[in-house]
Amino acid sequence: MSTKAAEAISAEAQPAIYVYEAPLRIWHWVNALSLVVLMVTGYLIAHPLPSMPGEASENFLMGYIRFAHFAAAYIFVVGFVFRIYWAFMGNGHARQLFLPPVWSRDWWGGVWHEVKWYAFLTREPRKYTGHNPLATLFMHFMLLWGTVFMIVTGLALYGEGAQAGHWTHDWFTSWVIPLFGQSQAVHTFHNLGMWYLLCFVIIHVYVAIREDIMSRQSLISTMVSGWRMFKDDRPVDDGR
Repeated sequence: MSTKAAEAISAEAQPAIYVYEAPLRIWHWVNALSLVVLMVTGYLIAHPLPSMPGEASENFLMGYIRFAHFAAAYIFVVGFVFRIYWAFMGNGHARQLFLPPVWSRDWWGGVWHEVKWYAFLTREPRKYTGHNPLATLFMHFMLLWGTVFMIVTGLALYGEGAQAGHWTHDWFTSWVIPLFGQSQAVHTFHNLGMWYLLCFVIIHVYVAIREDIMSRQSLISTMVSGWRMFKDDRPVDDGR
């Protein structure tokens, strides 16, 4: 078989579909970086480093850590606001995370199939242009609502330090801390939220690598280029 014939067969077996637009991909990687900074600095804020000897003004390490946390938090918040905006302005895949078709019986069948696929109880994965149903459900509850919770509690804690008159205090601190009962409770749940998102990151990275190797479509490269590549020429299962 000639090289050109082999390339033609390969191209036929792996049609490409443009799935993730550039703004969404940029948000994904910026959000991932800000999450890493937030989790590392958040852990150090909750578990401070040992005291440093000498004059306090010459040892501002924890201050820099808090600054990095707050800066990453602002990037995280702005990115989330932009992500909501792009859910309306982007293509259909941009809003998939926000509007899972929970009313569809076929969609829940897809969720159950993916559960069996991840548990190695079925031999063949299905083929999707966007997220598979289980990934959509997982990211809707763990990432989307986890992000909302962390933003609300984080801004409430920031507003407590900024005090009355600052927008974070007036919009968040004024009702979030009374809702939880006291400031320390907000700190505790915000810290638990960090571990919650860390579990999401671990599972997300594992599944992305596993699916890139074992599924019928590309994953990691798609979030870099935007193009979904397929490993066979059978129809996709999005319409199930």
